[in-house]
Amino acid sequence: MKRLAALVFFALSVAVLAQQSPEAPSGFDNKSNGVVDDATHLADQGVFEGVEQVKDGLGPLYNAQSCRECHQTPTSGGGSQVTELRVGHPGPHGGFQNPEIPIAHGTEIITGRSLVNDRAICPNAAFPTTEIQERVPDSETIQATRLSFSLLGDGFVEAVADQTLIELAREQCRKSHQEICGQVVQVPIVEAPGQLGVGRFGWKDQHASLLSFSGDAYLNEMGITSRLFPTEVTLLCNTASEPNDTPGPDGLGDVDRFARFVRATKAPARDAELAATPQALQGAKLFDKIGCNVCHVSALTTAPAGTKINGGTFTIPEALGAKTFHPYSDFLLHDVGTGDGTVQAMQEHYGRNMYQIWKNLNVNSFASSQNRMRTAPLWGVRLRPRLMHDGASYTFRDAIMRHRGEAYRDAHRFERLSNREQEALVEFLKSL
Repeated sequence: MKRLAALVFFALSVAVLAQQSPEAPSGFDNKSNGVVDDATHLADQGVFEGVEQVKDGLGPLYNAQSCRECHQTPTSGGGSQVTELRVGHPGPHGGFQNPEIPIAHGTEIITGRSLVNDRAICPNAAFPTTEIQERVPDSETIQATRLSFSLLGDGFVEAVADQTLIELAREQCRKSHQEICGQVVQVPIVEAPGQLGVGRFGWKDQHASLLSFSGDAYLNEMGITSRLFPTEVTLLCNTASEPNDTPGPDGLGDVDRFARFVRATKAPARDAELAATPQALQGAKLFDKIGCNVCHVSALTTAPAGTKINGGTFTIPEALGAKTFHPYSDFLLHDVGTGDGTVQAMQEHYGRNMYQIWKNLNVNSFASSQNRMRTAPLWGVRLRPRLMHDGASYTFRDAIMRHRGEAYRDAHRFERLSNREQEALVEFLKSL
């Protein structure tokens, strides 16, 4: 009981400190949070929603033709029901190993990535006999799906100082006597070769920078190469010149505009009417009381404006600096019993033939994340009919009860609440 009280006090202390800074703007109105003017934000949104064609460099292997295809609820940049497939197999000592997937009747083997693309651009008129569709071999016994998550408000997430997340993990572990220890992963910043940052984007915290994240998704989800990821997954059926993403008249490529669009999105807004009801207010107290707020941290504060982040490549603007936002996440990796058994693929996420970018990585920290997943941010969760990283939970109760490992005690405390108290906590979640 003392341990729970200490954890609750720690979580509340984080929230109180965060409340001393101005609130981040929130809403779903498609307007800028102030990083750029509304006209620029709308133009960037148009690029984010743009549909890629084969002539643009789409594929050869891909999952979607547009960013919006996977990030669209309730508006562009939000989440969706779309999942991606990742596979692999156990290595000699039980660790995760990336798959080897034959394409083109076995004449080429796709390696260096755990992602399996669902779509391909051929066979087609130009390549009538070339078949490159990926299929999972029987050897790949580790299989996992990951739900597309919301990007709204992620400019504020990017602007949180690395040290804030490091201290949060340290305090969690100390206050819980090693029972709840969020894992910090130092990951390469692709646009700043040789520089590392605290991962916070992706289900495995594989990126610290929104520009790195955008370049990764452009290549691996849509097959579009860029200056950050210039090498195709396969050259079969490929006719577009490389890199596919080239700077426009303003000197910015699509990946730059994707990142700028996300940085300028407002934080997901709460249902203010529901949040003010007695039942939801009681549920908020119960959420804290049983310990959910230890990992689902209610409030964080960004670094001051003018702070250089992402290896010195980005300076936090006034619109993002020293702002408090309410993600209900610590953005750390935790073992809550739902880990998918995969590990971040170096070449997939940080580039092929770019050893200088990730040579200083602590590979052991990646390996130890095999059964850990990033704490799912709960802001905007009321708008998601599918929950958890795999989208396999359809009710809040089921999602809560699936928590095991580090969160076992919290799930047990929820189970011991009265029906009325459980309903109040769920009502609180419906307000987020």
